[in-house]
Amino acid sequence: MSTLSVVIATKDRAAFLEHALASLEAQTGAPTFETIVVDNGSSDATPEVVRATQARGRMATSLVSLARPNRAAARNAGIAAAGGELIAFVDDDVVLPPHFLAAHAVAHTAGGAAVVTGPILNVPSYEARPKPAWHNYSGAFLCTCNASAPRASLLAVGGFDESFDLYGWEDTELGLRLRHCGLRHTFAWNAYVWHIKPPQSETIELVLGKTVERARMAARLVRKAPSWRSKLATGAYGLNLVRSTLLAPPWSLAAYRRLAANAGVPGLLRAVARAQLLDGSYTATLRQALTEERRENDVAERTS
Repeated sequence: MSTLSVVIATKDRAAFLEHALASLEAQTGAPTFETIVVDNGSSDATPEVVRATQARGRMATSLVSLARPNRAAARNAGIAAAGGELIAFVDDDVVLPPHFLAAHAVAHTAGGAAVVTGPILNVPSYEARPKPAWHNYSGAFLCTCNASAPRASLLAVGGFDESFDLYGWEDTELGLRLRHCGLRHTFAWNAYVWHIKPPQSETIELVLGKTVERARMAARLVRKAPSWRSKLATGAYGLNLVRSTLLAPPWSLAAYRRLAANAGVPGLLRAVARAQLLDGSYTATLRQALTEERRENDVAERTS
């Protein structure tokens, strides 16, 4: 039986996944572990990448297939298939230093159930390998790019909420429930990952799509957990909504998008326009989604 199970949810990112699995094969000093790849409806070579890893036999690797794209459901499937006492979540676009799993395991020996997270270092390529610095600290209780927790605790709170069916906040919501159940949070500086973010792949269309989905899921989080903690985390409070609307009102977003996409515009101006486009789009979507969630909540209360 494995001490630790690594769960990777993935969809159509075979090239990234191959690097992530190779870095897991290179772990040193780690406890007995297994890797579970949950293929969340891929149409690329993801199964072949997993089968090649299995054929090398350097680590126990299994493939779980889940046709319906849903990050929360995919990670729940990974938890269900896991045999380890601890579950470590990483993304498919990370590279792990050789001591990564050992660092997570050590952090869990301090006593008491805990969620362990570590620095996430966004880098533009696989060649970039910086060490963590002060600005890489995060107080986020649970971020599935780099986190581990006891499997028993994850099961006790019901795992991820699968109603979070778009991009974002499903890990934050689970973290709130784990915190409420008494788990403490440990930030392990040595348990860092390199998060690969090639500039050419971070297109405006892709990032804007994720931003809009993230805003919709933020409203869902606030509806389910209407605390100041969730409102501050998502930006769903009056001062922030007013700030963003003043700096990037809805009528300005088309102009910001044109500037951000114009290669003839100076780089700094394009970066500012891109930031304003994403901020304004997030806030506009969040306002609308909060209204929709409140309406659904009112209907539910009247019919209950």
